[in-house]
Amino acid sequence: MSSISELSQSKEYLSFRSSVPLRVIVVDSNDKKGWRVYDCGPKIIKCPLVCLPPVSGTADVFFKQALSLSAKGIRVISVEAPVYWNVKEWCEGFKKLLDNLGLDQVHLFGASLGGYLAQKFAEYTSNYPRVASLILCNTFNDTSIFNSHESAALYWLLPALVLKRLIMGNFRPNKEDYNMMEAAEFMGEKLESLTQIELASRLTLNCLRGYVEAHKLKDIPITIIDVFDEYALSSVVREELYKCYPEAKIANLKSGGNFPYLSRCQEINLHLQIHLRQFDNNDLSPANMPLFNRC
Repeated sequence: MSSISELSQSKEYLSFRSSVPLRVIVVDSNDKKGWRVYDCGPKIIKCPLVCLPPVSGTADVFFKQALSLSAKGIRVISVEAPVYWNVKEWCEGFKKLLDNLGLDQVHLFGASLGGYLAQKFAEYTSNYPRVASLILCNTFNDTSIFNSHESAALYWLLPALVLKRLIMGNFRPNKEDYNMMEAAEFMGEKLESLTQIELASRLTLNCLRGYVEAHKLKDIPITIIDVFDEYALSSVVREELYKCYPEAKIANLKSGGNFPYLSRCQEINLHLQIHLRQFDNNDLSPANMPLFNRC
């Protein structure tokens, strides 16, 4: 993959980077551990949509959602965590970030690892709910699918090149689909920008033994977005997620690969709007007016 992708030079991406400032918010005692945050849309909204990226992603991989949805009056915040070595620390850090931003509750859109962490945060805050709803994309609820619990303790020792190869092996873009190839190249570029310690911590979170206590999420509205074509997770993983959330709404895309929020952004954005419409005209709305008036 090229070091500079076409998508990162597109007018849309350059517009996003020039119009939406990157904030680094430190929430821990270690002043080097800052969350990277892009905040789009009306700041008066106190229950925004917050996007959580996959292992290979940075906060700006959701730029297509941020630009499109914020233009419809929806507040969209895309975040990238600093280095954390276990899920509890990540959840504590994310809670502090929401406190810093003055957000009591949020809607979470998570892809792959981001989707798993979104579920774990909803579980972590179940006694004092901070998650208004979940949109889970190409994700999982049990890390046993990776069969890498023993390896997780060693990732911090491995060189960045080895870690990147471990992740790149799961990309497998459809070479006949331009949008999927473009998305994979863009994500490859983002992967290259991550340091060894960032990659090691993310892979550790991804593979440490853990699962979601789904019964603690039974009152949270959930939409599951999956693609029917080949991507990093198996159909068995998808079915297990469905079983955990029998009341969830299912949104299936015919294709889209590992990164449908880039390769099939219009479809993803539509499903996000449909999911969020149920919160129109109440305190949990992420928009400053009903979404059906914005489509």
